[in-house]
Amino acid sequence: MASTAVANSKLHQSLALYQTAIGKKYVVAVTGAILFFFTIGHMLGNLQIYLPNAQEALANYAKLLHASAELLWAVRLGLLSCFVLHVVTIAQLYNLNRAARPQGYVRKTPTLSTYASRTMYLSGPILFFFVLYHLSHLTLGSTHPRYVEMDPYHNLVIGFRQPLASLFYVIAMSMLGLHLTHGVWSMFQSMGLNHPKYRNLLRNFATISAAALSIGNISIPVCVLLGIIGKDLV
Repeated sequence: MASTAVANSKLHQSLALYQTAIGKKYVVAVTGAILFFFTIGHMLGNLQIYLPNAQEALANYAKLLHASAELLWAVRLGLLSCFVLHVVTIAQLYNLNRAARPQGYVRKTPTLSTYASRTMYLSGPILFFFVLYHLSHLTLGSTHPRYVEMDPYHNLVIGFRQPLASLFYVIAMSMLGLHLTHGVWSMFQSMGLNHPKYRNLLRNFATISAAALSIGNISIPVCVLLGIIGKDLV
């Protein structure tokens, strides 16, 4: 009984904290960090397409990911939960900010804010729809022209030979770069890692890592369209 009461008390405290702006910012930071590190791993896995034995390397990568169906689905559901919680909490913060300032500026002149921070609420929805398309395109294959199960090299090359699909990926990854430029920096701030001594270092890390992720992901559809990747596939 005592342990149940303690658990209920901690749950109540957690829910109460989540109702505050600070609590919501912390949730956005934690879920954002999880998604950020996943995005890095996902990109590194896909960049194996540049290896001399790309088809074999990506096939082995796919086999590794599918070695345990239970673990794979646990990770997928965990990431999906993080993504939904991240999006919902950002929307709640947006509503809180609007409620705190119901009458907008007569003339809004950005001073300390950056272009990346001002486009957060635009890049977020674009990335949300991109994730849905990406899952249907390269995970489920329902919007892929010639999807082959467990053949990621074939699926990437054939999928990105579609100019509109590649264009959407380029736009979405550009938005991801903007989103992460501000999002990673905000993550450090929300977690209390914004000491003046390390501020420039953390800001540079956010900018460089966001640019690297954006460029790395964009390079794949661009190289496919240019014929640099996938010459061996008909």
